[in-house]
Amino acid sequence: MGHWLQRNIIEPGKLPLLLALTSFVVTFLVTRVITRLIRAGRGPFGNISSGGVHIHHVVPGVVLSVVGGFGAVASGRHGFGSAVCAVIFGIGAGLVLDEFALILHLDDVYWTEEGRKSVEVVVLTAALVGLVLSGFSPFGVNDLTQDELQDRASVISTVAVNFLFALAVLSKGKARMAIFSVIVPLVGLIGFVRLARPNSPWARRFYRRRPRARAKATLRAYRHDRRWTTPRRKLEDLLGGKPNPRALP
Repeated sequence: MGHWLQRNIIEPGKLPLLLALTSFVVTFLVTRVITRLIRAGRGPFGNISSGGVHIHHVVPGVVLSVVGGFGAVASGRHGFGSAVCAVIFGIGAGLVLDEFALILHLDDVYWTEEGRKSVEVVVLTAALVGLVLSGFSPFGVNDLTQDELQDRASVISTVAVNFLFALAVLSKGKARMAIFSVIVPLVGLIGFVRLARPNSPWARRFYRRRPRARAKATLRAYRHDRRWTTPRRKLEDLLGGKPNPRALP
């Protein structure tokens, strides 16, 4: 284990990234445990207020992210300072993204259905950083040989082609696949050859005069949502807690 860590993490300068990812995930989990205890009225924890204003934990998160980010830029990829800044940045990012939905809606939607977006963004971020930590580089640049890396035309063309695939997948209404395809281009190829979601820009543009394609896209989207919506909601409830029931109008 020590040899693997030295060869694959420390020598390539990925230790700060590993520390940032670890502190990010741990901070999110600890924060969710504390907020769920506050919600249930258990334990010594409570909301923080100043002058009648509720201080959300996104506020210290922004401060820590700024301090850790600038510190990481100044300290480089190696040394004790870079490790400390990586941990600080990971903690700050965990606090910020845990309230991503609040930033998006400019409203305290933490325990609502809209608040599930925070959990989705945290899981997505952790997965993408984990892929980068595992050796994947954006737009498949890691797949090039050393000679190709020295050829700027090859690098630019590879990035451009993979970017277009990601953009096409996004236009098909598959945002998650588009994001992952930036790191793993094969995901973009799979998303590109599959049918678009029925209400996506791609479907409105290319399926307008193809009723059979529209029907297949609708049926496939229905089956996909029926298969994956419930497991995804259960995972989100496990990680972030169940949202409050919607109030009847």
